[in-house]
Amino acid sequence: MRRDLAYIQVIIVIAASLIYLGFRSLPAQKKIDAPVEKKGGYFFVKRVVDGDTITLSDGRKVRLIGVDTPEVHYSDKLLRDARKSHKDIKTIQRIGSRASDFTRSLCQNKNVRLEFDVQQYDRYGRTLAYVYLEDGTFVNARIVEAGYGQVLTIPPNVKNAGFFRKLQEEAMKDRRGIWNEG
Repeated sequence: MRRDLAYIQVIIVIAASLIYLGFRSLPAQKKIDAPVEKKGGYFFVKRVVDGDTITLSDGRKVRLIGVDTPEVHYSDKLLRDARKSHKDIKTIQRIGSRASDFTRSLCQNKNVRLEFDVQQYDRYGRTLAYVYLEDGTFVNARIVEAGYGQVLTIPPNVKNAGFFRKLQEEAMKDRRGIWNEG
């Protein structure tokens, strides 16, 4: 009787292992190595994570090069933003929410084209890119121009830094977006 129970336990362990290994090899569990392009080199924006990060339908998170928007969720960066700007956390989060809404209105559920600079990935594994809508709108620049983000230049990705600085100066002068918050 004990020997039969031991055989059953071994069979259960082997069956569970085979099932586990079988699920691990399903395509949905595999890492996506090559981007899934839509027609003409465009990718579908599945989700806007925040004002400067989007998720494509192929699962990649794309961090927009050259722009930094205020944080929405409590984090070390939110605390740094508050100290640096001399604004309270709730104000930063409110502005961050507006920036996220702006980016969402620009590219959620739309096709975008990615353009890369020198470095294609950040330390978190996100794709670093300049993002363009099908109508040619330069999303990164539009966010800065509307005042929903500020310039963030991280070498070696500096191709559009001067252009972004000019857009930010104009947004500041005209008190657009974050530059209009008290």
